Amino acid sequence: MSQRQVVALASLCWGSLCAGTAGAASMQKVNQSDWWAGTSGLPSYVNMYIYVPDQPATKPPIVVGPHHCQGTASSSNSEMASLRSVADRTGFIMIFPEATGQNCWDAGSTRSLKHDGKGDTHAIAQMVRYTISKHDADASRVYSVGGSSGGIMTEALLGVYPDIFMAGVSLMGVPCGCWAEQYNDVTGNGNTAQWSGPCAGGNVSKTAQQWGDLVRSYFPGYAGHRPRLQHWHGTADTTLNYKVVAEDIKEWTNVLGLSETPTGTDTPKSGTTRQYWNNSCGYTVYETFSLSGVGHGVPFDGNAIAAYFGLDKAGGQDPEAAACPGSGGSGGAGGATGAGGTTGSGGTSGAGGTSGSGDGGPFARDGGNDVVRAGGGGARGSGGRTGSGGATGTGGGTGSGGSSAAGGAGGDPAGGGSGGSEGSGGASAAGGSGGDGGATGGGVGSGGSSGEAGRGGAGAGGSQASGGASGQGGDAAGGRSTTVGDVSGGCGCALGNRVGGLRGREAALLLAALGSLLRRPRRRTRR
Repeated sequence: MSQRQVVALASLCWGSLCAGTAGAASMQKVNQSDWWAGTSGLPSYVNMYIYVPDQPATKPPIVVGPHHCQGTASSSNSEMASLRSVADRTGFIMIFPEATGQNCWDAGSTRSLKHDGKGDTHAIAQMVRYTISKHDADASRVYSVGGSSGGIMTEALLGVYPDIFMAGVSLMGVPCGCWAEQYNDVTGNGNTAQWSGPCAGGNVSKTAQQWGDLVRSYFPGYAGHRPRLQHWHGTADTTLNYKVVAEDIKEWTNVLGLSETPTGTDTPKSGTTRQYWNNSCGYTVYETFSLSGVGHGVPFDGNAIAAYFGLDKAGGQDPEAAACPGSGGSGGAGGATGAGGTTGSGGTSGAGGTSGSGDGGPFARDGGNDVVRAGGGGARGSGGRTGSGGATGTGGGTGSGGSSAAGGAGGDPAGGGSGGSEGSGGASAAGGSGGDGGATGGGVGSGGSSGEAGRGGAGAGGSQASGGASGQGGDAAGGRSTTVGDVSGGCGCALGNRVGGLRGREAALLLAALGSLLRRPRRRTRR
């Protein structure tokens, strides 16, 4: 091979190596004209960003990640890096909606609390419908997770669009409809506020029946499956008062047809109290995690959240659907009623998931007081949407019962307080294993303990990622700083880099050959 050929080949291969790295998946903005898909009247300030992994699963599930107040799609993408890394491995798609230029999400106006009412919830539902169509995604496996305003929006989505969402994780959220109490959409100076003082202060109280009727009024006539929910809250939260948890319990137990008295209570970790409610087939469909002494700063654990949704492994079906076949209800966008028969294809019970290690992805503050550190926490093999057939058809009731599920217990959240994150000022403990599956009849297994978030601001050594990225508000030594008011938090999100093209050894051998040729003296031509 001539020297010129080697040089040309080296240039081509090196270019392939760089192109492979540059071609890795990244968050992309979707034009409104595309995802609106013929729908008109949606809020023009709501924008859609999507993350499709390089190797999406066949009929990939979808996770929606609404941001906190004053957040963006980019901040959610960064804060949920641990969840996105699971998407790279198992192939689900992530949607990052953005209320561009707004303070918080609108989860309190009449239009947002009405099915297809042209509000913020409608815009996000439309993003899901577009993604299902565009990427042949799995309509029976759509989920939402968010902290603070993102948690409030998650509960609103589950209440207003039960035909689309299978489950959600609300971190420091409030009951669906609570945000409508004296909802302040516009401040006196004309700026948007999206705030409900009575709800945020924990001063809205209703009976369980009143809460349930309120949620059902947002989608009149719907009789299908209702999403399961995890709610995480710190007992010392002064931004969204801890008292909202008692109202949340009344609301969701009524919506799900459960007793207000929990099936059980446990302490998966010191300072963390879990209450859980099982459905008729023994599967946990609602649970609350109360973190003693924690303010508006529940840590985010993407691995545990993925396990709760059943997305920690590629393929399969939603764990609730597997545990409770024939549980009734329509699934997927549109939620059409199945004509003439019972619902549900059969499935085996879901095994308990594993809890992930703590990850302290920071959220900006909500309402001006504290750092929001959205948390996910405990994993469990969890529920699922019923199979084909949808809601009760003419001449037949919904399929009920099915085989008893073996429910995995929820793992514990990382216990980070405000201002500290995994790998920020201290190493976090590795996550414990998830709960063992319960016995037949729906017994709940023991919960795993997730990693404990490091405490303190970003210190020397920084975040997990080498060097870290500086966050908005200033740099910390070796880590990512998020300055929100007078509190700073660190981020311990380590992002894995995918290298495409040639493997390192092949590139090294090629460059060595190139160097050898370049050093070889030219042979004189005899005249």
